[in-house]
Amino acid sequence: MNFPFIVAGHRQKLWVWMIVLAVLGFVLLMVQWLGDWGRAAWNMPQVHDALWGGSAAALATAAGTLPVLFWKQLPDRIMDTLFGFGAGVMLAASAFSLIVPGIEFAQSQGAGAWGAASIVGGSIIIGAALLLALERWVPHEHFIKGMERKNTLALKRTWLFVFAIALHNVPEGLAIGVGFAGGDVVRGGALATGIAIQDIPEGFVVAMALAVVGYSRRTAILIGMASGLVEPAGAVLGAAIVGSSVALLPWGLGVAAGAMLFVVSHEIIPESHRKGHEVFATSGLIIGFVLMMMLDTALG
Repeated sequence: MNFPFIVAGHRQKLWVWMIVLAVLGFVLLMVQWLGDWGRAAWNMPQVHDALWGGSAAALATAAGTLPVLFWKQLPDRIMDTLFGFGAGVMLAASAFSLIVPGIEFAQSQGAGAWGAASIVGGSIIIGAALLLALERWVPHEHFIKGMERKNTLALKRTWLFVFAIALHNVPEGLAIGVGFAGGDVVRGGALATGIAIQDIPEGFVVAMALAVVGYSRRTAILIGMASGLVEPAGAVLGAAIVGSSVALLPWGLGVAAGAMLFVVSHEIIPESHRKGHEVFATSGLIIGFVLMMMLDTALG
């Protein structure tokens, strides 16, 4: 009497193995394709420039974590000011290094004023939507308000912090890569410099937050340093994808801007205002915005 169930069980296992083999075959094909594409992309000079820019940002993040060896906690006002400063740099970078050049590139490719604005505007929405999807799917923990979802309790808090830091740094790395993708080294360098400047206090805030919630200084610094490694990887990926087609450049600039705007509005500003130091956070934001604006206009 059990024979039909045994046959059904074997059929189910057969289907599982067929699906597994099909997935493995697809993965192998993708690896082969990515290998060929990766070798071609690596020959593009803008990819090398993006790697250097992303590496500089990662080093700035690492340097920012080192003061945690001497201070385990700073006043909340200073922390919120640093949060605001980073938000201001990212806002100015989104506007002057990504959105405005994106519209200019779209117009240079033949789009009218409304068409160029629509391309960049639509890509901003796409970039924000992608970060929103990642924010929903990837379990992580905010530094102040805690865990994002209840089903993340099974994961160690260290990994939740790592995921959160990675989510914050992905847009920065992509922005650096896309900034270099157009071949304008000066503009890309200005963007990378601005992001690196705000990565110094960002690395300090990340490591400090980890130390405050109970991690050892060494662990906090190592995690903070590791968080910066996302940026050179994202920079290379952004430069390789967008640099392979000039038509993608306005879209890539807009997507990077949308992702950064999402992080600023959804994460950084709420965190900086949560403890009631809005004036300090806003002051930091204005200073960061002006500094990045001056870097972009002076160097770009």
